[in-house]
Amino acid sequence: MPTQDEPLGLVDISTNTIATITNQAVNQCYGVVGMSQKNLINGIASFLSADNRRGIDVNMDEDGQINIDVYVVVEYGVRIRTVAKSIQNTVKFHVEKTLGLPIHEINVFVQGLRLQKN
Repeated sequence: MPTQDEPLGLVDISTNTIATITNQAVNQCYGVVGMSQKNLINGIASFLSADNRRGIDVNMDEDGQINIDVYVVVEYGVRIRTVAKSIQNTVKFHVEKTLGLPIHEINVFVQGLRLQKN
């Protein structure tokens, strides 16, 4: 978990907090239809629990750098690369603005395409 020593004490930010901020940022992006899990087992476990972090993995490496993996389903017909880049930029902006900590990398995994119903 990211920690910072402040003059008044220690500030510890949970990975759940980072995942929640990321979830809100991803849902603002054009072309994102929903979140996905990276595998079936995680998908079933997430379906059985009310978890708003579905499709987001937040990891800290040994140097204390924050790495975020986002698993999404995008709308059929949009430019996938453009949507992925938008997700990276939006998540980076919102997380860094909220936490005041730099993000090392944001990986976007497009798990599927969905046709929008008319």
